[in-house]
Amino acid sequence: MNVSSLVAALRNEARESNERRLLVLAGDREEGYEIAQDALAAAKIPEGKTSQVAPRSVLDCERVSQNRAGNLLGTTHEAVVFDAHDELRPNALGRVVGAVDGGGLFVLLTPPLDSWATRRDDFDATLAVPPYSVDDVSGNFRRRFVSLLRAHRGIAIVDVDSESVEDDGLTDPAPRLADRETERTFSGEDEIFPAAAIESCLTDDQASAVHAFDALSEPDNAVVVEADRGRGKSSAAGIAAGCFAADGEDVLVTARSYRSAREVFVRAAALLDTVGELADTDHDPPTKITTKEGGSVRFEKPTEAVSVDADIVFVDEAAALPVRMLERFLSFPRVAFTTTIHGYEGAGRGFSVRFRTRLEGSGHDVTDVSLVEPIRYAPGDPIEVWSFRALALDARPAVDPLVIDATPDTAEYRTIDADDLLADENLLRETFGLLVLAHYRTEPADLARLLDAPNVAVRALCWNDHVVSVALLAREGNLPTDVREHMYDGGRVKGNMLPDVLTTQLRDFDAGIPTGMRIMRIATHHAVRSSGLGSRLLAEVRREFSDLDWLGTGFGATPELLRFWRENGYRTVQLSTTRNDASGEYSALMFDPISSTGRDLYDRHARRFAGRIASVLSDALDDMDPDVVRESLLATDTEISLSSLTDWEWRLVAASAYGPGQFDHGPAPFRKLVVKQLADPAAPDLLSPRQERLLVRKVLQAHRWSAVADELGFHSPGEAMRALGASFQPLVDTYGNEAALAEKARYSD
Repeated sequence: MNVSSLVAALRNEARESNERRLLVLAGDREEGYEIAQDALAAAKIPEGKTSQVAPRSVLDCERVSQNRAGNLLGTTHEAVVFDAHDELRPNALGRVVGAVDGGGLFVLLTPPLDSWATRRDDFDATLAVPPYSVDDVSGNFRRRFVSLLRAHRGIAIVDVDSESVEDDGLTDPAPRLADRETERTFSGEDEIFPAAAIESCLTDDQASAVHAFDALSEPDNAVVVEADRGRGKSSAAGIAAGCFAADGEDVLVTARSYRSAREVFVRAAALLDTVGELADTDHDPPTKITTKEGGSVRFEKPTEAVSVDADIVFVDEAAALPVRMLERFLSFPRVAFTTTIHGYEGAGRGFSVRFRTRLEGSGHDVTDVSLVEPIRYAPGDPIEVWSFRALALDARPAVDPLVIDATPDTAEYRTIDADDLLADENLLRETFGLLVLAHYRTEPADLARLLDAPNVAVRALCWNDHVVSVALLAREGNLPTDVREHMYDGGRVKGNMLPDVLTTQLRDFDAGIPTGMRIMRIATHHAVRSSGLGSRLLAEVRREFSDLDWLGTGFGATPELLRFWRENGYRTVQLSTTRNDASGEYSALMFDPISSTGRDLYDRHARRFAGRIASVLSDALDDMDPDVVRESLLATDTEISLSSLTDWEWRLVAASAYGPGQFDHGPAPFRKLVVKQLADPAAPDLLSPRQERLLVRKVLQAHRWSAVADELGFHSPGEAMRALGASFQPLVDTYGNEAALAEKARYSD
């Protein structure tokens, strides 16, 4: 069979089954493009229905580069031609493979398959972090990728150099005709959406989701819609949002980025136009839609959305947001969450496991909907099956019954290297599945990093051959002088996050000399979480890497996470002064020094942190959660001297605690004393949590008295002032010099 005949057969088979087919053109790039052009002509796919993902335009159609592949999210094409000769970015592939409609072709141009894994490309260069070079990057990801191309059904492989067909990719399925014309209606006295809303749905699943959203017409309701990618959940949300806006409601839509929520606005505007209620849009595609009844559908970033007023809130791709951020949306009486179970945008299982209990305890009546039937292609589409496996989009941990009896004492510590993962698909799925749950940004590129990056290692606890806890580690430091100079002058150095921050932001030229291991992510199976497995894993990691200088980590700071890391020996060296746009949290950097060199590195940064933190908290971090401040300071292992305080400053503090003095007249000595109490490991336990929060909010963060009183439950600012004085009494008694004690005695009678 020649290539043109093969492509025509693939296209016919895809159209008859409403599935997609993949055509691999392996070999010379220019020859591959010539065959691709002939293939599109043989398949009778017009140029206007084709998109090319490549570094340069070759075909007469729309083109995006791989780093702009996100532009194709939410779009549909009869064909996508993906040029992987210069590089194969897993994220780009994950973004665009779903853009091919049922009956269409995904055309993949590659180097010769047998030698592809041994080549180093531009994406490999991103994995080669100093002091490693691109030659240290393995080709395991592409080796597995090629084997799956050859193993899965629906994938035709052509050697363009010999013009031979290695696999025709034909599956001879029974014909399936998509039922898109079925009339869909819901009737009942409680139906609030117009008929046009249900009629615009493409599947019964989607119609059911739209119908479920009408629960948001009443307060204290939440709707959760879960689905694999391509099932129309965002479109359903857009249809419902348009219906509410048509009735004059103010609908707020949020997501990790507008791009993720684009389809919500497209479908909302289309529905409003159909029912004659569309008044105006700001852009195409819009970020704000207004209706003739005064309603609106508008977008805000999550960090902004949590603090604005709206009648109804839709959180799209909720799995991409941290649980702590999602919890803040529960303050809205009418809220909906849509999330992807498997797919590029997020991991819905993590959303379900970690957020479900918070949602159920929120006081909302919860309506759950699951969408199974694909919108763009038939169920069981072979290209979806292949892409899920190739990019580990459906990776998940072991089911609960298999691990529920695991304990720290019975679990086995083991190294998991790339060979282990390649040899055992179940091990790969369980390992990567846990990492997906651990972090909202885990994505297909992380699978390649896991398999290929020379500085990355995986350690795990296993029980009965199942992964129950896993840590993703990255070796950092040991940087040569020229790299450290580049970094000190503001240059970006990949893969060395902790040395980079200490060098660039905190001006420590020698911070990149010691060698350490950063715990990038750590996750424990949800069925055995909080049982000590994570702590056991960290202890084993420390024992194994005792020849290094330090262990470290960085994460979005919450009181619970700070406490976990502190209890496992990690100590604070830095708090970021800007919030992460997606998580809404400030980041904390923590170290566990191992060698004397590592201890020297930690000690100098801990001293500097303790010395500057009071001024930072009264400025850039004045809105940080007081419990995050408390835990951050509690995890600071450094001695803090009060010898610099003068007799006058001690009298000022003592008079505020025991007499007529006032904190506002000279906050500096008060701040030093508070940092001493909260951060010095030798400090005795003198204060209640409420007193510590009072000291943080007023003394360190300089909030107004009225705001402090309201937040901490004091009846008046005056009561808060008296409570502050009382909180300083044990500090004066414990740390005060002779001048302080004399001042106390003056007012104690």
